[in-house]
Amino acid sequence: MVDLISSPAHDEAAQRKIVNRLRRAQGQLTAVTAAVETGAPCRDVVQQLAAVSKALDRAGFLVISTALKECLSDPDDDQALSADELEKLFLQLA
Repeated sequence: MVDLISSPAHDEAAQRKIVNRLRRAQGQLTAVTAAVETGAPCRDVVQQLAAVSKALDRAGFLVISTALKECLSDPDDDQALSADELEKLFLQLA
């Protein structure tokens, strides 16, 4: 597995983006929970759920794209993911 923490500087930016997307999703999930607890209309709940799902998907795709960049920049790295592993991860999000 690619370690986003110890990767080169350009991946630190990707890590920040991933964390920001996850925090956004966490906030949106909190809003969904509050909406359900307060009996908000179905439309509001579903819209918030869609936003959470999209934020998580984007974070996942960013993790995979970062891993792909790492594999391309240093294919001999012991931590690098194979093409098959990257494909499986990608398909898990699809």
